[in-house]
Amino acid sequence: MNENIHMRAQGLLAESLVEGISATDQSWLEQHLRTCEDCARQAETTRGLLRALRGVAVTVPADLAARTQLRVRLRAQESVAGPRSNLVLWLLIGMSWLLGIFSAPLIWRGFGWLGSELGLPKLVLEFGFVLWWAVPALLAVAVVLHQRGMASPGRTQL
Repeated sequence: MNENIHMRAQGLLAESLVEGISATDQSWLEQHLRTCEDCARQAETTRGLLRALRGVAVTVPADLAARTQLRVRLRAQESVAGPRSNLVLWLLIGMSWLLGIFSAPLIWRGFGWLGSELGLPKLVLEFGFVLWWAVPALLAVAVVLHQRGMASPGRTQL
């Protein structure tokens, strides 16, 4: 029980120095610090350290706030645009596959006609037909990799 009182006093002290505490908690803390030497010494040490920290001069670049705001805006735009653009990308991929499935017989006939007109071997026709299916997927992979490369944290230089 005694340990809990001291822990409560330490917690209230830290809270009072940073955020502020209610009047009831403040009066309890003051009463406890009057009766407990260890907590009073710790409170005085903590207040002294806080005063010393507040007295330290820190120099920052003049445009730090503007750069920070710009980074926050860019990150917010990335997080908003990311899922929506990925959804559009996946919808386009799905539509591409559906169109590929439904147009496969027509495309195969077209490759057959082209092969007979140009005298191409069957292997070339089959390879062309496979590429007809693979190119949209390869393009989608390239777009996703490009987006990830642009969104990587090390990529943004301000």
